[in-house]
Amino acid sequence: MWEIFLKTLPFFMLIGLGYGAGRTRFFTPEATAYLTKFVFYFALSAMLFRFSANLSLGDILDWPFVLAYLGGTAVIYVLATLVAMYRRLSVAEAAVEAQCAVIGNVGFLGIPMLVLLLGDAAIGPIMMVLAVDLIFFGSLIVILITGSRGGGALWRVPLTVGMGLLKNPMIVSIVLGLLVSANNIPMPGPVNEFMTLLGAAATPGALFAIGASLATKSAERVVVAGWLSFCKLVLHPAAVAVAALFVFGIAPYPAGVMIAAASLPVAGNVFMLAQHYGVAPTRVSAAILLSTAASIVTVSLVIAWVTSF
Repeated sequence: MWEIFLKTLPFFMLIGLGYGAGRTRFFTPEATAYLTKFVFYFALSAMLFRFSANLSLGDILDWPFVLAYLGGTAVIYVLATLVAMYRRLSVAEAAVEAQCAVIGNVGFLGIPMLVLLLGDAAIGPIMMVLAVDLIFFGSLIVILITGSRGGGALWRVPLTVGMGLLKNPMIVSIVLGLLVSANNIPMPGPVNEFMTLLGAAATPGALFAIGASLATKSAERVVVAGWLSFCKLVLHPAAVAVAALFVFGIAPYPAGVMIAAASLPVAGNVFMLAQHYGVAPTRVSAAILLSTAASIVTVSLVIAWVTSF
């Protein structure tokens, strides 16, 4: 456990460095926004494209794996929704809280950290987790919020979801990389070096950006944020572990990657959705802040456990 903690610590130190820069205003919110854009649209996209261009769809697509992750995640999604409805929250608020309970920071934290800690073979499973999060649950929250508001706008939901996926550089870069791989298109040396160099900026840039963005987050509504953080850091990986190891019988290594990905703290894009729709952004902000702080310990514990398989 101590050895794993020391390996994960540098990642969280980079987050801490970004937090300090943001908190002292050395790195302004505007600077953070532009760094996040650079990482999201350029560095992380280059990393994902290079990874997927060296894989085939057959290496990535594993239906039992997808069903195990989807099933375990759905259990916690429903639990968080039921708790929210018991508290008499609206459908939109319940959808946002459920999203906090199951959507982790796979893109900005998971890809850089888990690939380095668990090896290059983790790339395929991580991409499957990311695809389920973005395509299934990313669509579900839009459908629930839009549908609950009515106003005759329900017919626009498929268009909204489809355009959202097409505008997401992570989805686009993975698809383009797989097309390159499927068609055996050779990657010219300079292009490969360019992608490698640009992709190398993803890890430090993403972690620093996470920390700097946390500096603007609020810690209000701590009780609710604590419940959502508990769902995300403890219940979600536990449910995924049961589904992967005991229900679907996933092999130890991909199951371990799946469980580690499920243990990641609440993703920043949940806050962006909450802010965009005007649904409980402060609550989401507090959940991101608390879950990220607590994940320094919980993620290390989970990774130590899955590497013992």
